[in-house]
Formats: sequence, structure tokens, C-alpha cells
Amino acid sequence: MQQNRNIQIIEWEDLDKRKFYSFGVFMTMTIRATVYPATLIRTRLQVQKGKSLYNGTFDAFFKILRAEGVRGLYRGFMVNTFTLISGQAYITTYELVRKYVSNYSKDNTIKSLVAGGAASLVAQTITVPIDVISQQLMMQGQGKHLTRFRVKLKTEADGKTKMAFGQTRNMIAQIFAADGFQGFYRGYVASLLTYIPNSAVWWPFYHFYAGKKDFESWKQLSKMAPSDCPHLLLQAMAGPLAAATASTVTNPMDVVRARVQVEGRTSVIETFRHLLAEEGFWGMTKGLSARIISSIPTAIVMVVGYETLKRVSLRPELVDSRHW
Repeated sequence: MQQNRNIQIIEWEDLDKRKFYSFGVFMTMTIRATVYPATLIRTRLQVQKGKSLYNGTFDAFFKILRAEGVRGLYRGFMVNTFTLISGQAYITTYELVRKYVSNYSKDNTIKSLVAGGAASLVAQTITVPIDVISQQLMMQGQGKHLTRFRVKLKTEADGKTKMAFGQTRNMIAQIFAADGFQGFYRGYVASLLTYIPNSAVWWPFYHFYAGKKDFESWKQLSKMAPSDCPHLLLQAMAGPLAAATASTVTNPMDVVRARVQVEGRTSVIETFRHLLAEEGFWGMTKGLSARIISSIPTAIVMVVGYETLKRVSLRPELVDSRHW
């Protein structure tokens, strides 16, 4: 009976690729739009000095909403939509590397760890320039000392600020004029040091919490849940748990990454030392609550969306052989 509770992993060769990519774009866009406000808040919290502007995640949310309106929570979002490309690259790399590693090892932990890290490497190579631009746009309207580049903002009758048309192009021109092409890859090493471990940790913990095959000896959710509990519900619970675990482990590097990209620093080590000297150990936890809060809906939407995507993309001849 217990063996039937194990959740089967749908592998790359089981998928109808046309369906997989068609539905995948919609899923990725939905995730981006859902979590973007929390991403913006996290960035602002990580870059601010001490508590100069915001006292925490919820304080930042209400202050931004009052001062900038809903639009303020989506500064730089249009640029960020280009991460759809990196999202598809991530999924493809993850699945292909899992398939490749399976030729050498059947251990799901190893496959997930290697594939997750490789997928993040490819995705970050595409994402970092987009992040550099969108993060600079996120910081507009904050103190001048918090960002190197400024764009002209319009002040409306109610006192709220909004960005005028063409600000993205203006920001790109400023970054290129100041730093050249390499300016768009500022913080690339810090991003790799943040997101490769994050991705490499997330996938094994997700499979562990969900109770997928090769994890039978661990105390997973599937063993604690009622026998009639839907697998998709277990996966929806496992995703946030894995995300919170990975976010906590990698948050110090994420704070350093944000500082490097927004403040224009060149050394990851010096930025780390400066942060420790300026704000101590607790500086390493800045934005963690916002990161976990953003990771929860991200993980739920991603897991439910991704697992559903794989199920609807399953090759027709395999549908009857799978049980959910």
C-alpha cells in the first residue's frame, strides 16, 4: 500500500514537447506577475541602509502602495517579462540534464541536484542583464544614495510618482554609457553563487518533502498524509517547504547580489565584508521574510502549474499508466 503512495516523476521522454512549451509560457508569465511585488519589496529592503526607509516587508508594502500606488509595486515589470526566455531555458535544461545524469546514476537526489544547478547556470546567464535593468527601475523614487542611475519621474496630482514612457530605454543607455556591456552582467558571479545553490537545494528538498520515488526511507509528507490525499496537494505543500529551506540557506548571498547589482560594486567578497561590518550578522537576513513570502506563492503556483503542465503534456499512450 505504501509503495502506491510514492509519486511518480514524469521524465522528459514522457512529454509531448509541443504542449509542454505552449502551456509553459502561460504558466511562467502567471508566476512572474504573481510574485513580482514581493520581489520588488525584497530588493528595496536588501539595498536600503539599516531601516532608513522601511521597517520590514509589510511596512514596505503599505508605504509603496501609499506613495506610488499599485504601479509602484510593478516598477520594471515589463523588462522582467523577458525572463520568460530564461524560464523556458531553465525548464528545458533541468529536464535534459536529469535525463543525461540518469545514464550514470538512478539516484533521484543526484539527478535533481545536478540538474537544478545546471538549469540555474543557464537561466542566470540570460536573466542577469534583465535583473540589472529591472532592479535599477525598482529603486527609482528611493533615496539618491541607493542607486547609481536616475530616471525622470512624473508626480501626479495625488502626490504619487510614476515613470514616464521610455524610462527603460533611458536606463539601458545610462548603464551602457557608465559601464559598457559588462555593466549588464554586474553581479553575475554573485547571482551564480546565489541561485545555483538555491536551485540545486530546492529540487532535492521538493522531492523529499513530496515523497517521490528514491526517498522512501525519509519521513515525508506522503507518509503523514491520509491515504486518499491527492498527490497534487502534497506537491503544493512540498514546494513552499523546499522554497523556504533553500531561501534561508542562500539569503546571505542574495543580499550581497542585490548590493552588487544596484550599488555598482565590483567585488563580492568586499561587499560581503562591508555588509558585515556595517550591519553585522542580521544584515545577512535582510529581505528574508519578503523572500520567503514571495517564494510561497511562487512555489505553489510553480509546483501546481508545473506538475499540471507535465500531466497535460504527457504523451497520450502513457496517460492510462499513470495514477495521481
